[in-house]
Amino acid sequence: MLLRMSTLLLRTLREDPADAEVPSHRLLLRAGYVRRAAPGGYTWLPLGTLVLERITAIVRDEMTAIGDQEVHFPALLPAEPYRTSGRWTEYGDDIFTLADRKGADHLLAPTHEELAALLVKDLFTSYRDFPVTLFQIQTKFRDEARPRAGLLRGREFLMKDAYSFDLDDAGLQAAYDRHRAAYERVFTQLGLDFTTVHAMSGAMGGSASEEFLAATPVGEDTFVGCTACDYAANTEAVVTRAPAAGDPDAHPPAEAHDTPETPTIAALVELAEARKLGGRTGWTAADTLKNVVLSVRRPGAERAEPLVIGLPGDREVDLKRVEAVLAPATVAVFEDWDAHPELVRGYIGPQQIMAKHGIRYLVDPRVVPGTAWLTGANEPGRHATDVVCGRDFVPDGTIEAAEVRPGDPCPACDGGELTIRRGIEVGHIFQLGRRYTDAFAVDVLGPEGKPVRPTMGCYGIGVSRAVAAVAEQHHDDRGLVWPAAVAPCDVHLVAAGKGPQLDAALDLGGRLAAAGLRVLVDDRTHVSAGVKFTDAELIGVPRAVVVGRRLADGYVELRDRASGERTEVPVEDIVERLRDEVRATRHDGV
Repeated sequence: MLLRMSTLLLRTLREDPADAEVPSHRLLLRAGYVRRAAPGGYTWLPLGTLVLERITAIVRDEMTAIGDQEVHFPALLPAEPYRTSGRWTEYGDDIFTLADRKGADHLLAPTHEELAALLVKDLFTSYRDFPVTLFQIQTKFRDEARPRAGLLRGREFLMKDAYSFDLDDAGLQAAYDRHRAAYERVFTQLGLDFTTVHAMSGAMGGSASEEFLAATPVGEDTFVGCTACDYAANTEAVVTRAPAAGDPDAHPPAEAHDTPETPTIAALVELAEARKLGGRTGWTAADTLKNVVLSVRRPGAERAEPLVIGLPGDREVDLKRVEAVLAPATVAVFEDWDAHPELVRGYIGPQQIMAKHGIRYLVDPRVVPGTAWLTGANEPGRHATDVVCGRDFVPDGTIEAAEVRPGDPCPACDGGELTIRRGIEVGHIFQLGRRYTDAFAVDVLGPEGKPVRPTMGCYGIGVSRAVAAVAEQHHDDRGLVWPAAVAPCDVHLVAAGKGPQLDAALDLGGRLAAAGLRVLVDDRTHVSAGVKFTDAELIGVPRAVVVGRRLADGYVELRDRASGERTEVPVEDIVERLRDEVRATRHDGV
């Protein structure tokens, strides 16, 4: 393949676009890989399309290598299967919906579990047909409320999704393990620094779930790792170590105190220490029980309901963790105080007030029977000491809602502490179980002549998002630095002058292309050599060959984009050298 920049659909930019928020967004626009077409939607230009195709090829090859079979579902789907599964309602505003000319409801597919289950039901009738895994590489749609960060948070994106069907849980586990290993090979080939972490299943449903996160400071996901073991998890899935329960009757009776002007934890702790509330000193925020009111709306519900969460006062509620636990319900900060006068803002306590008014009360795992707290007395300007869990209040359950902080104890080992990093989710695998085969009554004849209901797994890779993730991890202050396996071209030829140098560059480009390499030749005559060099660094092809003044002596200059190393190579040797180098690194060979 030979591309000439004089005729290529390409426009590089000298300045950062005003709306570019993260490095990948900025550089993919500046280097001419994509152009914004609409909020959350991008046109892929030739160079971007080549990168997308190379990543797609790596993904496809790894899926077929483990026995997955490629299909292609429609993107425009009838609403009825999603109503049957419940996800038409669960997705809420996150899906694009429309009606056809006859008034029938449709949606633009976010994922295809329903269609995959129906296809298997349509075609397979016997246990002999299993196991089977289907995959597709298809455009998906999400109605993001705030599209941002270019390809990282869009409304339209390319995704690989696979669906495994097995007759038992052991088969599901084997399929899950195969895909986990394949994903690790994919992301290694892409040159990504990634971590596999425990995750929440969310609206997808199912049990076991893991994400593959590419580490970057601009990532929207936060994840933890342990300093002493291999534990890693999305912060949404981190489990809090609960202390041992104690004797609720081992504490003095609860006592209410006047605590005016203390609607905040800091003010309360200061007053408690100054007045020695409860006859003690050494009060800290961790000794207080903060009660946070949230508004929770379940799918299809006409109105939201209040939910109160009790947690130690030195912690804040992490809404993303709450949403992950309560999915598919949506969560917001509570504002309807006038409708609930029993909730005394700033002075809420759990002492039977929740149960009396039918308000659900969940607590942090650290709030166990026998723990005593300084908390609200449900009266303006008053708090109570020695309010004991299991004696003065009984929560409706526990919830992982508190923020996770660096230094928190690891839930998987003794002595380890958690560190926190940010990352981009590039893959997610789920053990769905029988949620969808139950919904559509997918039964086949088993080996003993009785009906068997298959169990499912789901495995997704954000293909277009992976382009941005690679760009986030592989760039410098001059531009993109593509890994060889995903670069749009293998070699970028720069003719530093006109006449013989341009002719030699085009001739060399033709010979390299004939040898099987992907070649980009900067044969523009209306720009200076300096602009060409700047564009070569911005575009980020791994190797650049400069045809310049040394051509008269029989040499060209070979530049390595990542290391900056420059080597003079005889013209007569350059084709063989580059062919050998590319053969060792290219996914599809030469």
